[in-house]
Amino acid sequence: MRRRTAGTIAVVSALGMTAVLGGCGSTGSSDVTLRLVAADYGDSAANSSKKYWDALVKEYEKQHSGVKVEVSVYSWNDVDRKVKEMVDAGHAPDMAQIGAYADYAAADKLYPASDLLSIRTQADFLSQLSDAGEWKHTQYGIPFAASTRVLFYNKTLFAKAGITPPTSWDDLAADARALKDKGVKYPYALPLGPEEAQAETMQWLLGGGSGYTDEIGTYTIDSAANVETFSWLKDELVGKGLTGPVAPGKLNRADAFAAFADGQVGMLNGHPTLIQQAAKKGVKFGMVPMPGRTGKARASMGVADWMMGFKQNGHADQIGDFLDFVYTEKNVLDFSREYGLLPVTGSASNTMAASNASPDKALHPFLEQLPTSELYPVGKTSWAAVSAAVKQSIGQAVAPGGSPAGVLTRLQSSATAADSSNAG
Repeated sequence: MRRRTAGTIAVVSALGMTAVLGGCGSTGSSDVTLRLVAADYGDSAANSSKKYWDALVKEYEKQHSGVKVEVSVYSWNDVDRKVKEMVDAGHAPDMAQIGAYADYAAADKLYPASDLLSIRTQADFLSQLSDAGEWKHTQYGIPFAASTRVLFYNKTLFAKAGITPPTSWDDLAADARALKDKGVKYPYALPLGPEEAQAETMQWLLGGGSGYTDEIGTYTIDSAANVETFSWLKDELVGKGLTGPVAPGKLNRADAFAAFADGQVGMLNGHPTLIQQAAKKGVKFGMVPMPGRTGKARASMGVADWMMGFKQNGHADQIGDFLDFVYTEKNVLDFSREYGLLPVTGSASNTMAASNASPDKALHPFLEQLPTSELYPVGKTSWAAVSAAVKQSIGQAVAPGGSPAGVLTRLQSSATAADSSNAG
């Protein structure tokens, strides 16, 4: 498959609309229907991602009379499974916007990004996101949306306790003690329940100077630094009653966020969607970088969701032209602003960073973390299994009588086995 060139696409207006050179409005084929399966980032019918895609597709089809785009939007609970079922049944969509790409890349079902996107579009992606989209040194995962994590704190509760936001783990523990002394229900909310424990875990591992993998991508879950991190959590936060009445292994992220919005949480590790959730309830909150063991954490945790193009139907040129339109600055900004997420392109990130208007200004603390953020090891086909194992068992590491070293060693063993069987 040939590499597409920047000359294929001309940017024709400040609105970011694109047209194909040659005047025919398509790439030589007519009456092509592209099928996209996408995740829903909305929390109600009123702001469903379907509205975003419907408007974008309508604008695109005006410029491309020979191409139709059909978009099916599913909740995050269902979308990955839906795509897997379609692929397994031999009816892969042309495109999928979901949570992981590596399994499909390993099965040779995806186009490399360079076979789809113009050079201009490829060059605009933030480099660490493009790198995270690689499987065996070739990019298949195209970043679609990103977020980072910061420490949210309740300004009202902090004022009552006479404390300031923490800049180290010792500060965080001292603040949590002061909040508990003032009767705060969750001084630090530690959601290690099965909903998203892999995220809370990773942020703490980064704060302790390590992570899930080393620099060459080998799992290091049971490293000495990681064992020290979870021993500290168990002894200094959980064991001293500073994480609230629900055991961390049973506390899910959604419940922790809801408790923060209800004014019951002093501090927690959160992402941009918490901004609106807390503001709606009138909570006065601040945001600072998540502290590390002795100061600023090595990196913030970054999360990216992925777009990919499937080879089965052979529509590389049409997929590429549509995705070049999807990733124009205007469309990237529209999506990011609607759903409180971070742009994945440099052009849109620069525009957001320079804007003090709402909602851009509220996202600045997260945007500042993105260039140095570290993502899950999504390029490993074993990551899905490892993530599931972390979700199910990491809470045991901080439970009364639990062994951080024992739990992390078991997770390391299962990760090594998954890595070997997937050769990811």
